[in-house]
Amino acid sequence: MAGQLDLFVPGVVFLDVIFTGLHELPGPGTEVRASGMGSCPGGVANLAVAASRLGLHTGLGTALSTDAYGEFCHRVLSHQEGIDLSASRRVGDWHSPVTVSLAYDRDRSMITHGHPLPTDAEGLVNGLPAARGAAVSLAPEGMGWVSRARAAGTKVFADVGWDETEQWSGDVLEVLADCHAFLPNAVEAMRYTRTDDPRQALEKLSALVPVVVVTCGADGALAIDSATGEVADVPGVPVDALDPTGAGDVFTAGFITGSLGGWPLADRVAFATLVGALSVQHFGGSLSAPGWGDIADWWRVVRADPGRAELARRFGFLSEVIPPGSRHAVHRATATIARLSDATPDR
Repeated sequence: MAGQLDLFVPGVVFLDVIFTGLHELPGPGTEVRASGMGSCPGGVANLAVAASRLGLHTGLGTALSTDAYGEFCHRVLSHQEGIDLSASRRVGDWHSPVTVSLAYDRDRSMITHGHPLPTDAEGLVNGLPAARGAAVSLAPEGMGWVSRARAAGTKVFADVGWDETEQWSGDVLEVLADCHAFLPNAVEAMRYTRTDDPRQALEKLSALVPVVVVTCGADGALAIDSATGEVADVPGVPVDALDPTGAGDVFTAGFITGSLGGWPLADRVAFATLVGALSVQHFGGSLSAPGWGDIADWWRVVRADPGRAELARRFGFLSEVIPPGSRHAVHRATATIARLSDATPDR
């Protein structure tokens, strides 16, 4: 692994197959045709790809099968997206988990198939690499590495998945004592805190972890940094949304980027809402994550439009953080299993 990572992301990578251009969803015994299709690494790869496209030196700790799907994901992640896979394992006699996403009417339906990992979550992060930050999805077990990461000086950014048991046990949140930030959505935050208002949930969670961000979908996000006393209430960025797949991961990548850059809380949250909004204008998980070229293009348009003066004021900090020479090209790949030679995406 070449030098210290900016971000380390452990977890499960899926092969995502996204069908787009559907006029309707198939009913029993019927067939529909899709005008578009893309394939890309999904699952935890959504966050890793989004972070890498924002210029973070990102490492991924996962198991990748030696089957054709795993080979495709390995090639895209390492060669196309520039992600460090030194902490990952190639595994035989196990096939890659697959998710098929049907993008329809600005939402999506998904079908997933896969077998249990050949190693537990703890095994994926043995020999925890040196990293300025790490991202984790909270779970009832396999979280022992988080305390080791904190002891090593790594800032851990946590989110949490939907509790299928709907028990919303507070035990899951105990690991937050070793985390730097927690980024649940509004529903998750309210369920875990037994409140009926996102602001109340934000206040309660701030007693458990220094930084809390509660995402509210198109309405933006609320945040508090107990260490600095900063509070932020940032509205969403209006866009024509097509597919929300992976938008939460892109938001998290944007917030981590600003956090590692030492930005003020309001700017971190605003940037995260922006990159999340840019992602939902396109189809498909990691394929939709924006790079700096996309952000620079958006910023040029906003600054030139007198009708968007308020947006220009809110995002004035972009003039200082967009890397010089960010290209205008659209980054989205046309990756499929049959095409392994797609060009490296712009960042």
